[in-house]
Amino acid sequence: MEKEFKSGFAAIIGLPNVGKSTLLNAIAGQKIAIVSDKSQTTRNKILAIFNDEGHQIVFTDTPGIHRPHNKLGEFMVKTAKDAAGDVDIVLFMVDAEKKVSDTERKIAEDMQKSGIDTILVINKADKVVKEEILPIIASYAGVCDFAAVVPISAKTGDGVEILLDEMKKLLPKGPKFYDEELVTDQQEKQIAEEIIREKILRFLDKEVPHGIAVQIEKMSELDNITKIYASIYCEKASHKGIIIGKNGEMLKKIGKCARVDIEEMLDKKVYLELWVKVKNDWRNSEKLIKNFGFDL
Repeated sequence: MEKEFKSGFAAIIGLPNVGKSTLLNAIAGQKIAIVSDKSQTTRNKILAIFNDEGHQIVFTDTPGIHRPHNKLGEFMVKTAKDAAGDVDIVLFMVDAEKKVSDTERKIAEDMQKSGIDTILVINKADKVVKEEILPIIASYAGVCDFAAVVPISAKTGDGVEILLDEMKKLLPKGPKFYDEELVTDQQEKQIAEEIIREKILRFLDKEVPHGIAVQIEKMSELDNITKIYASIYCEKASHKGIIIGKNGEMLKKIGKCARVDIEEMLDKKVYLELWVKVKNDWRNSEKLIKNFGFDL
């Protein structure tokens, strides 16, 4: 008798910078959500698809849940909450190295009320001893009846297979929503934009990165080379100088590192040209947020 196919949708939620994008990339096997040590780096819901012989799990990655400081921040929080409310399984991700916060307890309460199967994913478990994980689990006693608790290291991949096995147990019977060859619903252009933004986040400090949007103006093929022309938008003229750097060195560094990752994604040579432009206070302009590809 043929085994019944199981499929469903899953959301990864948690505070900013807890490792959600790293986990998503580990599951998908390639870089599709930007990974940075700065919070609030994921802005749009990003689908990644896990397939094996009898299962398909469609993941949505969400921005970290935080207090919004501008219209873009409001959009990011709304995206996270919307994604969590329309799935079969929620992965609630916490950091093993940090104390449980009131916000995290509130998220756990909301998950309990929602009735959605929720797995507590304790990331960075490789950074602490086992005895330090027990108080984290105890902090949620009486708050949320988790379907499972799984310590992992999204960075090394430890525990990820166990997590997927726990998720498979919770999946409902269902069809294959997407072709097995599809890893993400993101277009190459979107992924390239995210890769460029990741490099900006890596090399620049404080508030400059979060006032950054990247837009590819043109992407074309010529003689087995992909030519990409992209604009980096910032909110202040002073930020433009920081991004360009002395004698253009910072912009060259961003471009060089982004090009390497984009070439790996496309599996071909890439010519990347970057411009830096100023759009004052764009994060508080609904029109500009939409222009940069965010659905409000």
